[in-house]
Amino acid sequence: MDEAGSCASGGGFRPGVDSLDEPPNSRIFLVISKYTPESVLRERFSPFGEIQDIWVVRDKHTKESKGIAFIKFARSSQACRAMEEMHGRCLGPYDTKPIKVLIAQSRSSGNHRDVEDEELTRIFVMIPKSYTEEDLREKFKVYGDIEYCSIIKNKMTGESKGLGYVRYLKPSQAAQAIENCDRSFRAILAEPKNKASESSEQDYYSNMRQETLGHEPRINMFPFEQQPEFSNFDKNDNRGQEAISKRLSVVSRVPFTEEQLFSIFDIVPGLEYCEVQRDPYSSYGHGVVQYFNVASAIYAKYKLHGFQYPPGNRIGVSFIDDGNNATDLLRKMATQMVAAQLASMVWNNPSQQQFLQQFGGSSGSQLPQIQTDVVLPSCKKKAPPETSVKERLFIVFNPHPLPLDVLEDIFCRFGNLIEVYLVSGKNVGYAKYADRISANDAISTLHGKILNGVRLKVMLADSPREESNKRQRTY
Repeated sequence: MDEAGSCASGGGFRPGVDSLDEPPNSRIFLVISKYTPESVLRERFSPFGEIQDIWVVRDKHTKESKGIAFIKFARSSQACRAMEEMHGRCLGPYDTKPIKVLIAQSRSSGNHRDVEDEELTRIFVMIPKSYTEEDLREKFKVYGDIEYCSIIKNKMTGESKGLGYVRYLKPSQAAQAIENCDRSFRAILAEPKNKASESSEQDYYSNMRQETLGHEPRINMFPFEQQPEFSNFDKNDNRGQEAISKRLSVVSRVPFTEEQLFSIFDIVPGLEYCEVQRDPYSSYGHGVVQYFNVASAIYAKYKLHGFQYPPGNRIGVSFIDDGNNATDLLRKMATQMVAAQLASMVWNNPSQQQFLQQFGGSSGSQLPQIQTDVVLPSCKKKAPPETSVKERLFIVFNPHPLPLDVLEDIFCRFGNLIEVYLVSGKNVGYAKYADRISANDAISTLHGKILNGVRLKVMLADSPREESNKRQRTY
């Protein structure tokens, strides 16, 4: 429920919109009798905490109460406790109608639905990666009855991401935890997962994606002399002390949903995870974004920091220290960028591919090693070229193809590989296998994964029998 448009009828001093929502969820909405005076509301609700304002909504013309009121507390936990204790209660011996008490919706949210209790009981925290669920429960059980704890883990490695959730039985308990826990946990209210972005916002993201990437099917992010991060992270630069990692913090004056956050940061290849957070002490939007590799995170930080979403509102992007060694991260970043730059050279000018292969063979060196979080099997021998094809895979690359020898190194690891080749001038390729099990293993392991900064789509192509009835392609 929102009281917009009625502020002139309430009488007395009314705080500004910003102060009404600071901290968030510190204001309650009441449905009461039209004859309940403000003095009774103050008497019944003051035991729950410091009341900063009471507003009885009145008719603009008659000045009579509409049976609706708002009470602003100093803290979210006070408002939540008032809601829990007073909802469905009667205010006095002569006021026998049970009242309705809810947490008031933020005036800046544009959403006029009631805030559900379930949205106020789950908090999002940053924790040491060594924490178990039992450690998390032990730290936060002092603030109330915990329904469950969970730790967010990497789906591939099973390792903790240093993030977790705690769900309490009551909103006031969650609010107490946010207000009183150690600030290193950066505890905030977790964003509900069922919010969807509107089509107009998706159109905005589409336009923004085209402006950021241009019309080419790749990101020109690899010429070293154009990369600001190399000067910013120089060891002699004062800013070189900034902790870098694969994880970013995002702040905006305008709140955003998880879908909106994903749409913005998915522009940069390698997005692994994003989470929207709610901070009870701020009306700003907060989020955490994590990439598979540090190169993507650094590029996203410098590309999207200050980006206007929506137009006129600049978002702030900064690194979150995840405890990794910055030197090691920079080394990995350089390796990934070298691999991607060489791949981009080959893709832009396929005639250079033979030169690069000859250069690698004559010097005894190889192209940079594979950088990925995917657990790959060891290399296996290729099948003879004349072997019958049992399965053929279609491969799509984003933003550009991988070098041919890197592709061969990847796809031969599943055994029985006959041949892997690229389609000239396109970001697609094919892999031929002499065994269907090997081909299926390649699909299940590689589809949707990121290797050397390139996302792969791997799926079945035409069957060999269908292909045998067609004219053989020359590429």
